[in-house]
Amino acid sequence: MAGGAFVGPSTGVNYEGRVTTFVITTCLVAAMGGLIFGYDIGISGGVTSMDSFLKKFFPSVYHKENEDHRESMYCKFDSHWLQLFTSSLYLSALVASFFSSTVTRLFGRKISMLSGGLVFLAGAILNGAAANVAMLILGRLLLGVGIGFANQSVPIYLSEMAPAKIRGALNIGFQMAITIGILAANLINYGTSKIKAGYGWRISLALAAVPAIMMIVGSFFLPDTPNSILERGHPEKAKKMLQKIRGTNNVEAEFQDLAAANELAKRVEHPWKNILQPRYRPQLVICILIPFFQQITGINVINFYAPVLFKTLGFGDDASLMSAVITGIVNVVCTAVSIYSADRFGRRILFLEGGIQMIICQILVAVMIGINFGTNGVGNMSGSTANFVLFLICAYVAAFAWSWGPLGWLVPSEICPIEIRSAGQAINVSVNMFFTFLIGQFFLTMLCHLKFGLFLFFAGFVVIMTIFIYFFLPETKNVPIEEMNTVWKAHWFWGKYIPDDAVIGGQNLKELTA
Repeated sequence: MAGGAFVGPSTGVNYEGRVTTFVITTCLVAAMGGLIFGYDIGISGGVTSMDSFLKKFFPSVYHKENEDHRESMYCKFDSHWLQLFTSSLYLSALVASFFSSTVTRLFGRKISMLSGGLVFLAGAILNGAAANVAMLILGRLLLGVGIGFANQSVPIYLSEMAPAKIRGALNIGFQMAITIGILAANLINYGTSKIKAGYGWRISLALAAVPAIMMIVGSFFLPDTPNSILERGHPEKAKKMLQKIRGTNNVEAEFQDLAAANELAKRVEHPWKNILQPRYRPQLVICILIPFFQQITGINVINFYAPVLFKTLGFGDDASLMSAVITGIVNVVCTAVSIYSADRFGRRILFLEGGIQMIICQILVAVMIGINFGTNGVGNMSGSTANFVLFLICAYVAAFAWSWGPLGWLVPSEICPIEIRSAGQAINVSVNMFFTFLIGQFFLTMLCHLKFGLFLFFAGFVVIMTIFIYFFLPETKNVPIEEMNTVWKAHWFWGKYIPDDAVIGGQNLKELTA
């Protein structure tokens, strides 16, 4: 059908083994790498809404917000330097993702996680002690390097460790950690904003060291994945690790598929060059478009600037920070929904439902802001109207949290064969970071110029990406990661790019496409 081939539990090889406590524990520890990403997504918006922070580092913004009553509501926070404080992190994460792909491939996933945690810790210390804008930006750049390493290695680690039937749930643990990090940052901002002495922002920024230390300590105790061990030339050690994580000695079928994929990978000397070959066209396109679409939903408008946005809409200081906490709670709860449903109902249905819900919410938010503030940015909202807008934003966050949030990381990490996996994940992370940087750097300026139409801008892109998912993303639930080419071969559009010899395990393609 036009929507893409469906591959259910019976499509891939049914490997021996069970879901062990060991594999769940290691995946939960690894997923904590998402905390550092989430904390920094959430912390910047709250800090940039604190008057003590703005007075010290961005006095012109403070003046526009508090003293210049002629300024348009849409433009009060429009400052390239203020936006650079938020966005610089993602620019360095973009660069770091390319270096981290080499580290991940040559030295293993856990070394990459450890490296990221150490650099992130240095950035947190520098930010907490910042005396000027230069120190702030340098600290954010170091934080970005840590995030680049973590976002490269953690999703790959989770996809390789998890059994196929619960790979979605365990991999979404990374997104769950991100949402918990965002919520923790919102709660901390709410508390530190009440410190009368005006140093609350220092505590908010310095506490990024806590998830960094958790990631560093956790990486010391994590085993490496069988795929990574095999990739570095230790087959017996890899087999023993596979037996341990599957809870059985009878892992021969899965190990042979891993070994076959690894032998193919050894013949690939230049993964960056090879991922451009036609046989990897589906993976390349998905690893570019999924992270692009994930960011162009506009979610990081909420994640980065929720307190600023709510202040812009007329919420008071406390109300704006508490509203950010509310959206953070919704984010965590609804991500849990995706953990339950991704492996039961599949990836496609969550993508499609989430997209439709986001479109409706964004259009209604644009209408409400347009009615109350018009194009000149002058006006106000009644309490009931403001609460309705908050409800719409929460419904929008909920849709993202059970669809594009977790699946935007899960799908690219599970579709690439081992010979291009590190390159594919590096592309996924770098595209994600590049467009996260653009959103962080230009949102407040775009809000100033596009006004309420900015939400219609994002809604238009959600329409496009929902159509793309319907036609071009096949279902990948319950498919063993080394069997993923069977899915692409069976797809109505991508099948022509996949040669027969790329399908490991002798799958009957006629059955797949029936």
